[in-house]
Amino acid sequence: MEKASQGKETQAGKVFLIGAGPGDPKLITVKGLEALKRADVVVYDRLASPRLLQYARPEAEKIFVGKLPDKHMMKQEDINRLLVDLGLQGKLVARLKGGDPSVFGRVGEEAELLAECGVPFEIVPGITSSIAVPAYAGIPVTHRDFTSSFSIVTGHEYPNKTYNKINWPNLAQASGTLIFLMGVANLENICHELITGGKSPQTPVALIRWGTWMEQETLTGTLETIVEQVKKAEFRSPAVIIVGEVVRLREKIAWFEKRPMFGRRVLVTRSRSQSSDLTDAIERLGGEAVELPVIRIQPTSEPAASAAFNEALDRLPEYDWIVFTSANGVEHMLQRMRERKLDIRRMARAKIAAVGPKTEDTLAKYGLITEVLPSQGEFRAEQLPEALADFVKPGETVFLPRGNLADTELPKRLREMGLKTVEAVAYENVPETCGGEEGLEMLLEGGVDTVTFTSSSTVVNLIELLKRQGIEEPAVLLNRLNIACIGPVTAKAAEDAGLRITAVSERATISSLVDTLLLPEMTVRLPRKGEK
Repeated sequence: MEKASQGKETQAGKVFLIGAGPGDPKLITVKGLEALKRADVVVYDRLASPRLLQYARPEAEKIFVGKLPDKHMMKQEDINRLLVDLGLQGKLVARLKGGDPSVFGRVGEEAELLAECGVPFEIVPGITSSIAVPAYAGIPVTHRDFTSSFSIVTGHEYPNKTYNKINWPNLAQASGTLIFLMGVANLENICHELITGGKSPQTPVALIRWGTWMEQETLTGTLETIVEQVKKAEFRSPAVIIVGEVVRLREKIAWFEKRPMFGRRVLVTRSRSQSSDLTDAIERLGGEAVELPVIRIQPTSEPAASAAFNEALDRLPEYDWIVFTSANGVEHMLQRMRERKLDIRRMARAKIAAVGPKTEDTLAKYGLITEVLPSQGEFRAEQLPEALADFVKPGETVFLPRGNLADTELPKRLREMGLKTVEAVAYENVPETCGGEEGLEMLLEGGVDTVTFTSSSTVVNLIELLKRQGIEEPAVLLNRLNIACIGPVTAKAAEDAGLRITAVSERATISSLVDTLLLPEMTVRLPRKGEK
C-alpha cells in the first residue's frame, strides 16, 4: 500500500480517481486497472461496469454510491467526504467513475477536498463516453469529409441553471459535431435552442443508449423529428446525443451491434482458472461473458488420497500406459512431480493416451506426445477403451491420474480388457466459495439470457448455490433462460435437475460449445428484468 510521508497525526493512504470508461470493461486503461487490483476499497457508481469489480482483491471493500439521473444513493458532498475519510484511514482507494473523470465527472470537486485535507491522490484519465459511445455506434465524431471539430456539452442541468451560460447561437452555427451528455430529459430544449440558433431542422441526430454495453440501442432522426421519436420509443437515459453530419456514417460503418452475439449476456459457470477460453470466445463474437465460477479445481487435500497419489507417482517407471482424462489431470500430476522433485524421465517407459484435443494440447505444452486419442465423437472418457483397443496388450499396467469425482466406468472397462489399472486422485473438484458475487447478482436480477454448463458438477453446484440464496426452485429461475450444455453427460445432469436444455454441443470441447451458442435456437436474446 502506498502511504503518505509519516505525519504526527495521521498516515494517509491514497485515492485513485479512475476513469472506468463508458461501460465495456475492457475500455479501462492499464493504469486504472492496476490501481483497481491493488485497492483496499472500491467506490463505484452505476456507469462503471460492475464486471470491473472482479479485478478487485477478494478482501477489498466495495461501496456503491449510485448516481442515478433523478436521484443519488449518496450526495456528491458525501462521496467527497467518504474518499477523504478512507484516505485518512490509510486506505488505498479506487474511485471508479464512468467515462473520463474530468468530463462532467466532478472529479475536480473530489480532488479539491482531498488536496485540502492532505490526502494523496492521482487522477487516472479514462476513455470518455462522448467519443467511445458514438464510435461503438458507427459514428466517428470527426471525419475529413464532414468535420474536423467537435464540442462536448452537458445536457443534464436545467435551462435556468446552466443553459444561460451557453452561447446557443454560436453553438448552433458551429460546423463541428455536437455531443450532449446526460441530456435525454432536456432533449426538446436542446433541439429547440439549436433550431432557433440557426441550425437546420434536417440536421442528423443520434441517441445512443447504454453505449458499449450489451444493451446498446441507437435511435437516429433529425433535429425536427427526434423528440417525437424518443417519446414514441420510450427512449430513456443514460444516452449520448450526437448532432451533426457524421451521424449519416452509421448506416455504413456500424459494427458493434452487427457481431453475431451482440446483445447476449452469457453466464460462465466453470472454474475461474479454466474460464478464460470460453469467456474470450464469447467476447470475440460480440457477447458478454459473466463469470460465476461454481467449482474450484485444487490439488488433492485429503491425506489418504494425497498419500495414494504420491505412492502411484513413485511407481511411474512401472507403467506401460498413462491415460489422461482431462487437462487438469496433466497439470496437477506434473505439479506434484515438481513439488516432489520427480524427474519426468521416470515416465519414459509409458505411452500416453488423452481424452481429447485440449488434454493433448496441455501435454504438448510440456513436451509430452500423445500416442492415442479418440479420432472422433464427443471426447468422453468412456471412448478411451475403444481407442486403446488396437494398442494395448493384456497384462499391461495403466495409470489413471483423475479427479475426485471421476466415475468408475473407465477403469472397469480397462480391467475387462485384461489391463491392470492404478488409479489416483490427482486433483479435487470442489464447490467455489469465493468471488462471483457480481455474476450471481446479475443472474438473480434477470441480467443474463444464457447459462452454460461445462460439467455435471457445474450443474449441481449452481443449483445448490441458488438454494443457499433462498431460491426454493432454482430450475424455475434457470428455465427462463437459454441453457447450453457441453455434451450428453452434462446434459443428463441438467435434465436430472429439472432443467430445460436449449442445446447440447456435439463434442465435449469449448470450441464445440461456442458453436452451439451460435445455433438459431440459442441466438434469441430473452427479455431481461425491466425490459419490455
